Amino acid sequence: MFTKIVVAIDGSEMGAKALEAAIALSAEQKAELAILHVARETIVSPYIVGEMAYLTKDFDTSVNEAIRKEAEKLLEESKEKAVARGITAQTVYVTGDPAREIVQYAQENRVGLVVLGSRGLGAFKEMMLGSVSHKVSQLVSCPILIVK
Repeated sequence: MFTKIVVAIDGSEMGAKALEAAIALSAEQKAELAILHVARETIVSPYIVGEMAYLTKDFDTSVNEAIRKEAEKLLEESKEKAVARGITAQTVYVTGDPAREIVQYAQENRVGLVVLGSRGLGAFKEMMLGSVSHKVSQLVSCPILIVK
């Protein structure tokens, strides 16, 4: 039924459950699995007193590089779990709005199923802005599995 599945992970407990569900479905369906992590670009304004800034202009780059390294570690560990179950898996790291990036990836890669956790790391933000899983369910054209 599904030949391509994408699972979005963020390091949360729900993301881990979504990964396990996606691995099980990929094994059952003999589907390719893409493991996607979407990071938001971090921009930190320097704290300025008078004319002295307490952050260098390279600070944003350093923060974003640290975020990328952590995400790559998460993606690699997730891929190892899939490969251990005999799944053909690839990892994908992108930056931007999580819902939009997930939908865009699904459309561009003709994904048959999107798997997401019901809540990610930004629970308070999700209450204020609307959850990623809700936005994806409204925008994506393929089936979606939201794992609780």
